[in-house]
Amino acid sequence: MIETLRCACEAAGCDRDLAEHQLMLTMETSAGVRHAYECDCGTVTVTVTKQRP
Repeated sequence: MIETLRCACEAAGCDRDLAEHQLMLTMETSAGVRHAYECDCGTVTVTVTKQRP
């Protein structure tokens, strides 16, 4: 089981932590919730949380 999750930039060589103030978009569908974060380096990282049945 995953005990600690980290939201970080996925750009090569960046790996900065992404914070709430960098959250630019949230979208919810029947498949789950997506969050788009814009890092200070300009890269957009999307996270997906699946809904439990």
